Amino acid sequence: MACGKNHAYLHQFINRGTPKRLPEEVRHLLAEHLGVDESVLRSEAGHVSLGQRFQVFASANDIGGPVRRSPVSAPEVISIPEVRVAPLTSGLSMSDYEPHGEPWYFSQDWVRHELRAKPSDLRVVTIDGDAMDPMLQSGDRVLIDLSRRAPSPPGVFAIHDGMGLVAKEIEFIPNTDPPRMAIRSSNPRYQSYERPLDDVNIVGRVVWFSRRL
Repeated sequence: MACGKNHAYLHQFINRGTPKRLPEEVRHLLAEHLGVDESVLRSEAGHVSLGQRFQVFASANDIGGPVRRSPVSAPEVISIPEVRVAPLTSGLSMSDYEPHGEPWYFSQDWVRHELRAKPSDLRVVTIDGDAMDPMLQSGDRVLIDLSRRAPSPPGVFAIHDGMGLVAKEIEFIPNTDPPRMAIRSSNPRYQSYERPLDDVNIVGRVVWFSRRL
């Protein structure tokens, strides 16, 4: 590690609060590595515990997440729930899924300005299956914007196929009456097909993904 301590040391600090205070030299090295002022890693800084502060920074850097670094203060972060995707009836939407595991933390500015999304409209889900391989692989986490359900412009959407949520490339077919959509998988093993727009339960647009290397 950049601070001269191993992962076991940092795991103890984040999850068990041991030590209660980082040694001065370790705190300065961590601050330099994370691109923040050393004052934000002091235990007395703010109402959030130092372990929680560092966990937000470390998580963002370890997963390649979009939390931005600030040279003077901790970034404004927001939590997005991760939900479990299980077979449900087609009448239910993403908002009906129960949270699963710990929430994810993202930069508030990144969500609002880069994604142009409201935090309340976002959910994190895990891709299951190879239909969208290699674009999206099984185990990838994706952010789904529940407010963006119109298939224009074309893109990757979460749709409900009657058994559960699946990710598919969707494109509106112009000059069709009634309106129809082309639904495709990235994996050539899966056939493309068309459906009337009203027959497809579009849950939301996939706007970001994270993958373990």
